[in-house]
Amino acid sequence: MKIQWLKKIFCIAAFALLSAPSVLQAADQRKIPLDIYLIIDTSEGLIPARSEIIGWVNDQVIDRLLQEGDRLVIWSAGPAAKIIYTETIGSTKDKAKNELLNLDVSGSSADFSAALSDAASRAARENPDRNRISYTILVSSSAENLAPSLDDSNSLFRWSRAEKYSRWQVLVADPNIDQRVRQAAASYMNSR
Repeated sequence: MKIQWLKKIFCIAAFALLSAPSVLQAADQRKIPLDIYLIIDTSEGLIPARSEIIGWVNDQVIDRLLQEGDRLVIWSAGPAAKIIYTETIGSTKDKAKNELLNLDVSGSSADFSAALSDAASRAARENPDRNRISYTILVSSSAENLAPSLDDSNSLFRWSRAEKYSRWQVLVADPNIDQRVRQAAASYMNSR
């Protein structure tokens, strides 16, 4: 009787150990694709923190966040904002990483407003039925570079998250979320 009980416990434990990796691995798989609009400050203020910023973007955004089928658009926000990379992520992410390693740094200010406006219009145009998650990541060498460009984007700061590092900062936002939040709040209030 005791041997049968030990066999049952052993079988249950073996089954749990063998099935645990597949359960844990399945939890890491995201089903909804992402559209990430990455705007990087390429003014001269980037130079002291360049390797730290590129390392963070490669580790946290490209390697950790993006999966196959996600879209990535990268803007260089120097004196004039311009798109330096746009692609749907495939099995390799090396092209995006190489583009970041070759960022051209110039000028004393960063044009975040043009890049942010372009990102908002792309998000509205490319994802009208909201079957994808989209958000914008602004990486700035300083708050001084970020603030003047975003004076007219008060709603952006209401629904954003900021991370500050020793020599740079990140603002994660969705420029088009204000209207969706208002619609959700109105739907909730009308259902009561």
